[in-house]
Amino acid sequence: LAPINLYIFSVRQYLQFRPDQSVLILHAKVAQKSYGNEKRFFCPPPCVYLCGPGWNLRQEHLKGSGLSESSHHLCGYMGLDSSPGSQADGFKLSFEEQTDKTLYISDTDKRKHFRLLLRLFHNGGQQIGSFQSGLIKVISKPSQKRQSMKNADLCISSGSRVSLFNRLRSQTVSTRYLAVEGGAFVASARQWTAFTADHSDYSVCESYICYGCVVQLVCTDSGVALPPMVIRKVNKQHACLDVDEPVSQLHKCALQFRDSKHMYLCLSNEKILQYQASPCPKESSRELLNDGSCWTIIGTEIMEYTFSESLTCRPSTISPVPVINGLELNGGGHVAMLELHGDNFSPHLKVWFGNMEAETMSPRSLLCVVPDISVFSGEWRWLRQPFTVPLSLIRLDGLIYRSAFVFTYTPEHSPSPQPSFTSFASLFRSSLLICTLFVNLHSALNIKIPKQM
Repeated sequence: LAPINLYIFSVRQYLQFRPDQSVLILHAKVAQKSYGNEKRFFCPPPCVYLCGPGWNLRQEHLKGSGLSESSHHLCGYMGLDSSPGSQADGFKLSFEEQTDKTLYISDTDKRKHFRLLLRLFHNGGQQIGSFQSGLIKVISKPSQKRQSMKNADLCISSGSRVSLFNRLRSQTVSTRYLAVEGGAFVASARQWTAFTADHSDYSVCESYICYGCVVQLVCTDSGVALPPMVIRKVNKQHACLDVDEPVSQLHKCALQFRDSKHMYLCLSNEKILQYQASPCPKESSRELLNDGSCWTIIGTEIMEYTFSESLTCRPSTISPVPVINGLELNGGGHVAMLELHGDNFSPHLKVWFGNMEAETMSPRSLLCVVPDISVFSGEWRWLRQPFTVPLSLIRLDGLIYRSAFVFTYTPEHSPSPQPSFTSFASLFRSSLLICTLFVNLHSALNIKIPKQM
């Protein structure tokens, strides 16, 4: 390794320019089991995105090693974790088409939960690493019973990510997803969009979305949003106006415009329109919909892995990727210890506060000494504002794992001319990507939906 002062300078350069590489896996939170010879492909299909300028730097490293042009290209295999067979049994990804549309789980697999496993390679055979999705729950079929808090894992949480899709006459080949392309809402057969059910200014249930609640769907990528909508349960192509139970995974639902009576979100080919429902003469609590107004809702999740090879001598294997799930601060003032809880920790990892390495111990739950504020600034005695640094894990070979957490030094107000500092760690909630894929915007961009002619 380089001398320590040069190493600190290199980390400072990394923090300034962020030549990161990010792997993002988007997937549904539940999957229907297939029985016999049928294949219920995961819907929406899992997606993989590679983002960040660091991927180009890796390509340059490989070119300099004299490998052929074709050997630089990336490829991947996605399958279920712990499934028998070789990588050839998985779905091969070319990254020209990033969705995996042929994955399913058969009835011979008795697991109640599983994860997707992505293996990344270069065509020349060099392994990049393995990356897991979040936990996916296996269900037999969508529950038609009224959901309760006992089945909370099947309910849609307020503020969570969801996807919506439509199938005309229940045909798989006709599946279209509610998506955002070029700042406009479309019904896409090619890709799907994750939406946040935003309820900051609207009346919704405390923990879970319930039918009859007002929600606003905000694209997690662009911030483009639908107007406030009332979510309605659908039963035999009728919107049920008197149902207030929690919304469940893979339920049929309709989205009624809050400020337009009888108007619902509808698709027509690739267009998103407003459809005027017809009241039912015999049942005032129901409205008749068309096929294009009936949507299926499902919770989605994104797993994000961000790392940088800018300090390594040559491209290396990334996995196992350490994942920080939480922080615990003990002590304070001049003597504070920070404990990191998570997965895939090893003795080869060191905790860094900004561009300063912390004394690190205990591989199971990384324990480190919080650096004194004075190591960051010679003028710390006059600081009167909180001072925040990012937390990173750096492997001994120089591989940087960027985390979603920051550490903040807060000056204590006292009559002394020299302030003392308290410390706390927190989750950094803005995007981790240089090449931004998902950004949570504070103000949504509302889109007007035309009426169906």
